[in-house]
Amino acid sequence: MKYKRIVVSKRGPPENLQITECELRDPSAREVRVKVLATCVCLPDVQARYGLSPFAPKLPFVPGYAIVGIVDAVGPGITQAVPGVKVAAYLIIGGYAEYVYLSENQIIPVPPSLNPAETVTLVLNYLTAYQALHRSAKVKADDKVLFIGASGGIGTAFLQLGRLANLTMYGIASKSKHPILAEYGATLIDYRTEDFVEVIRRAEPGGLDAVFDGIGGDYVERAFPLLRRGGVLVGYGNPLSMRGLLRTLAKIVVLNLLPYGKKVKPYGASAFMPFNRKPFLEDWAVLFRLLQEGKIRPIISGQFPLLEAARANALLESGQVVGNLVLVAPDLL
Repeated sequence: MKYKRIVVSKRGPPENLQITECELRDPSAREVRVKVLATCVCLPDVQARYGLSPFAPKLPFVPGYAIVGIVDAVGPGITQAVPGVKVAAYLIIGGYAEYVYLSENQIIPVPPSLNPAETVTLVLNYLTAYQALHRSAKVKADDKVLFIGASGGIGTAFLQLGRLANLTMYGIASKSKHPILAEYGATLIDYRTEDFVEVIRRAEPGGLDAVFDGIGGDYVERAFPLLRRGGVLVGYGNPLSMRGLLRTLAKIVVLNLLPYGKKVKPYGASAFMPFNRKPFLEDWAVLFRLLQEGKIRPIISGQFPLLEAARANALLESGQVVGNLVLVAPDLL
């Protein structure tokens, strides 16, 4: 029996996402075979395809940062999963496939009642927003915060989680996306027609408690002075190259040496997860509970059949997406 997956064999546009077939083998010892129900389509997938990362995967590779699926078969020695159980996994690569093989310690338990398409957005995008808010910045009710890049999968997660935390929120997004984002209670700033620095200085002369930046570039230098004494800027964007990474780290060192106790903190789950998965499992459990209780509801702009990854990637690259795009197994559409 064979299964299909999406492979990148050369750098470049979405057309380079090609469908290939593989033999469906039995899982080996301490390995779980999972039938993929949903995988997110996210900016890191696009950046990996173009090679825009300090640690871009070598060709060929299967994109797909996160999946939700059903355990299909288990190898000898597995104790945490049985066939039929719903699970998730934070993969970085490998998710654009009808089946994936996981080691036992990659499994994230998922409540069976949760919708796979909604749940998979929590594994990466909501985790990033939640940990940036509560572990990096340690926000408190009534804190004043700015989200740079408020309309994507992570940005909309910030808005929903920020509303739950009773934050005073400002968000940067293009004007066309403001109507969809308005319900979350943030003051929205159009980066094309407004200077966010001037807007924030007028609205919050005492400064912001935190800034969350997923864009990079000159946003860091422009946003850092907007912080109050003791404020924090959390950067979670990909620096795109090794030179960019080194430049970003140097910038962080310099800014953190300035007076008034302001800090820049880089955030990257994949850098820390291999050393201690406990806080990640705790935070996923919180997010799954919030979804179950209806306190968060991911914005999903489009669901595509799993093998139509090229079409979904092209839409993401168009810049028109608000929230998330998800690839799902055909029987879920």
